[in-house]
Amino acid sequence: MTSARRLLGALLLPLLLLAGGCVSMPEDGPVVGAGVGDEVDTDMGGVPAIDARAPQDGQSATEVVRGFLDAMQAWPRELSTAKEYLSSDAAATWNPDGLVTYVEAQPPQSTTSDRVSLRLAGADRLDARGAYEGALSAYESILQLSLTTEDGQLRITNPPSDLVVPQTWFEARYEQLALYFLAPGGDVLVPEPVFVADDDKLASTLVAGLVAGPDDERAARSLLPADVSLELSVPVSDDGTAAIELTGEATALTPTENAQMLAQLAWTLRQDPDITAFTLSIGGQRIRLADGEDRIPVEAGARLDPTGYQASSLLYGLRDGLLVSGTPGSLDPVDGPFGEADLGARSVAVDLRGERAAEVSQDGTTLFTGPVRGDDDVTTALQDATDLATPAWDHDGRLWLLDRTADGAQLRWLRGRRGAAVEVPGITGEQVKSFLVSRDGTRVVAVVRLARADEVRVARLHHDQRGRVVGASRARALEPQEAPGRIVDIAWRTATTIAVLNRLSPASGKVGTIGVDGAPTGLAGITTTLGGATALAGSPVPEQVVYAVTGGGLVDLSVAVRGPQVLDEGITYVGYVG
Repeated sequence: MTSARRLLGALLLPLLLLAGGCVSMPEDGPVVGAGVGDEVDTDMGGVPAIDARAPQDGQSATEVVRGFLDAMQAWPRELSTAKEYLSSDAAATWNPDGLVTYVEAQPPQSTTSDRVSLRLAGADRLDARGAYEGALSAYESILQLSLTTEDGQLRITNPPSDLVVPQTWFEARYEQLALYFLAPGGDVLVPEPVFVADDDKLASTLVAGLVAGPDDERAARSLLPADVSLELSVPVSDDGTAAIELTGEATALTPTENAQMLAQLAWTLRQDPDITAFTLSIGGQRIRLADGEDRIPVEAGARLDPTGYQASSLLYGLRDGLLVSGTPGSLDPVDGPFGEADLGARSVAVDLRGERAAEVSQDGTTLFTGPVRGDDDVTTALQDATDLATPAWDHDGRLWLLDRTADGAQLRWLRGRRGAAVEVPGITGEQVKSFLVSRDGTRVVAVVRLARADEVRVARLHHDQRGRVVGASRARALEPQEAPGRIVDIAWRTATTIAVLNRLSPASGKVGTIGVDGAPTGLAGITTTLGGATALAGSPVPEQVVYAVTGGGLVDLSVAVRGPQVLDEGITYVGYVG
């Protein structure tokens, strides 16, 4: 994917599903390969513009369909040329706002004068907000177009409700960014990945996406009023101020809620490098902070950071049984009980502030918790487990535990003396090798062992408005892009992507990246093959390095020329906080 500076306009933002009647199994007709339009010198977003070609007199049904598919690739986006391939009735109502991409349009089979069928190989779908929904089924991948004669020329009567474009076209013009909503308790932001296009309407598109709201309000919610809309585009002044005007009525919010709503916009708009601040008006009413300020910097809302406010950036690990912290070349025992006594631990997790730690005993049955620094004692928090995976901490101080019992995986959380089990369909009761919990506390990721291969699954953790965990969605499988077989380890790459280490052979492995929505991560992800890797150390903070742990030390996966950074002898575990 390219680095996006500009995105789709607000009127073209929603990416809807294929409408009924537009995609169906063909009765007969050819499969038509789509070409590309003429490239012209003007460019936008670093890619050449494409000048769509108008229909010509006397074109056959196949040529009309080919021309229509080419015209949908016009860049910058315009629909007027593509509408020329449609009947007058279809052109009057056609306003495609969805997106389907495909790898290949397969060769023709048969045709008639009034019907052409197109089979889209490798087709994927984006939903109404640009979120990735996955691959189309074989049934959905058949696009059947009917034609009629109008003014002596063949024209299409049933165009799809989506733009249908090649994957190469899409990858050159789209990138996955995020819309920032709030956890139901309102104490942390939750990023929802969406694909957006690299044109001149970034602020408009992002604001329209926030107004549309999240998909699952049990995992994330918005404080933008439900009935407002963005009628006009969002202008950005020369000094980088975006002026947002929403129609509808403003909702009465407390000062805290008002700041949370503005933080949603700040974190979302900061992805446009041209925006430094914004103003917001709802129904003509200017929205201000508690101090009266109405020009909101995009750096606002730091305390709601989904990767943890003021989270430690240090590495933590175990060396000769002691908890150590620091950088790859300098990991020293911490000044606390875990740095003084060898408890025989096999793994450790440190909370986001680097203040408390949880160690799992060598046999996986016992959990110890205590301070990273200070004189307080270590506590045995759990001692009747079966086989604990490496724990995880979230922003709210919850310690998440996954116990691999004889009846399958059991997930629970602890916070002080309180805790509860959480049933996650698709993870609970399964043979789980390892797991992660997002720092915002809204996603759980697990590696599930199946008969012939391992599978990465993701579920949403549900909370009430007091921030209490109340359940979870059914876990959905995320297929690694090019890495079948057994998974050695997973780690956070960003707040919405996961690095996956697969075993290729006893001596080599492959690291790939996959989105929490299952979407391909493109050039922004990690894809590399290396030998001797036994684990990953990753963080959702993009600036922090993702390491592969090998017998020779830590390998920085962000650089092209890799040499291991040597670890001290006796290191048995390395990871970031969380």
